[in-house]
Amino acid sequence: MRHLIDWQSLSRVIWNAAVERALDYYEHAGEWTDTARGRSIGLMFFNSSLRTRTSMELAAAQLGAYSTVLTPGQETWRFAFEEGAVMDGQEAEHIREAIGVLSRYYDALGVRLFASLKSFNKDRDERLIRTIASASSVPIINLESAFYHPCQALADAAVIRRQLGDPRGKKFVLAWTYHPKALPMAVPNSAVLMAARSGMNVTVARPDDYALDYGIMQMARSYGAQVEETDNREQAFDGADIVYAKAWSGPLVYSDPEHEAARRESLRDWCITTEWMQKTREARFMHCLPVRRNVVVEDDVLDGPGAIHLEQAEFRLHAQKAILEYVWGL
Repeated sequence: MRHLIDWQSLSRVIWNAAVERALDYYEHAGEWTDTARGRSIGLMFFNSSLRTRTSMELAAAQLGAYSTVLTPGQETWRFAFEEGAVMDGQEAEHIREAIGVLSRYYDALGVRLFASLKSFNKDRDERLIRTIASASSVPIINLESAFYHPCQALADAAVIRRQLGDPRGKKFVLAWTYHPKALPMAVPNSAVLMAARSGMNVTVARPDDYALDYGIMQMARSYGAQVEETDNREQAFDGADIVYAKAWSGPLVYSDPEHEAARRESLRDWCITTEWMQKTREARFMHCLPVRRNVVVEDDVLDGPGAIHLEQAEFRLHAQKAILEYVWGL
């Protein structure tokens, strides 16, 4: 059974093949096939979605498959997750029964279930989505979990390949930005691993207190890439080929959320401006979206010639097709 919880647990051969298939689907954009005719996928969104939901629904349809979207807690019962739970509260059904039933209906299940930002160990260990995978008799696709966003990572790798050609040796900057809300680390974690696995030299530009997880950074280095973190934006942006902007709250939100909020509020100047982009090697600008204009990044950057965030979002559709092919063995 081919779950997709994260890419790093899968081989380089599988990863490279998925990137190539996403690029192939880009070249044949708009084509509908019956590759997955007779298949079905149930999509469970515990959290909000625009690109992930629509791209996965359309990807299934363009391959000839059928999809259903569920919003747990709104269109379904509330689910309990803990082993040994005494369910005398608001949760009417355990996730083991819910997934056990749904995986008898569908040929795959996609699940979006964000980080709690309460328990670092639980989030880092991906306990919730792994509980779902253990209860399922069909492939589970991670539509963004506590620590990873493999759908976004595949789309990002493919669009970088289309833009830069061979990305090996190119400079990838993951740039922390201010955001009014505490955000999880799934996208930045996946972005760093994606860039390192693609052979890029990775620099994480972030303030003190916002280091990414040590294990993620070590995993990125295991691919043989140059990977570093710095709070020096001048050094980080110099010679960059890709600037990928993203906000995250870091480990501090787990240990001292009030301090994290105050610290983040003091960093409003960590915004991507044309001045910063001019320090690069005419870098492409990327963001996973949604993005807050003139908070995370200035209008002039988003509307400028180097911005590829819309093409990056387009590749979500092509990546979802490649992912469906993989989990169904098509």
